[in-house]
Amino acid sequence: MNILIVHAHPENLSFTSALKDKAQQTFEKLGHNVEISDLYAMNFNPVASQDDFQSLNQPDYLNYALEQRHAFKQHQFSQDIQTEIEKVQRADLLILSFPLYWTSVPAILKGWIDRVFVSGLFYGGKRFYNHGGMRGKKAMLCLTLGGRDHMFGENTIHGPIEHYLSSIQRGTLAYAGFEVLPPFIAYHVPYISHEARQKLLTDFESHITQLDQLKALEFPLLENFDDKMHPL
Repeated sequence: MNILIVHAHPENLSFTSALKDKAQQTFEKLGHNVEISDLYAMNFNPVASQDDFQSLNQPDYLNYALEQRHAFKQHQFSQDIQTEIEKVQRADLLILSFPLYWTSVPAILKGWIDRVFVSGLFYGGKRFYNHGGMRGKKAMLCLTLGGRDHMFGENTIHGPIEHYLSSIQRGTLAYAGFEVLPPFIAYHVPYISHEARQKLLTDFESHITQLDQLKALEFPLLENFDDKMHPL
């Protein structure tokens, strides 16, 4: 299996980075091929702009999604985008590794998605959810946060963690056609003991060595909707 880990943390000694390293070691030990896009180490540019295209279809007015479609057809993306697209295309499993920032992904990872999940390839027209461009591939989140696990869920102070992750799990990964596996979430990591962190690393290793036994998250199927996307 080919695995791509897209990692977004500025500190190599962080626990988020330790999880990324554990994933790489575990998968390679199992005989899988692992590629890593360490966005901070790469100094990845997260800002979508007209510079992402070798030429513009409409030079006088930038419609970014339409220019993505044109660039995909003409093979005219900037090299950094093309390189990352090819990594995703090679991958059977995409793992996004990040700390939760303000209920979302860090800006550098959001920018990677903005620039790499291009219209015309990842989605477009009625090519979304189970008809999305990445159907047949799997994806999973591995994230850390400062809150305690009991703070998340029904009738808790913060509410269900699924609400925080919906924009990335449903609105991005599932929308693009990925089969989304249950996330691995490391709670309260800045404040727990070394022993507790080691336990989390062991739990994560168990999580990723049993991927075939994980039940994918459920999202809409286009077959349950009519041509105008009204439910049948």
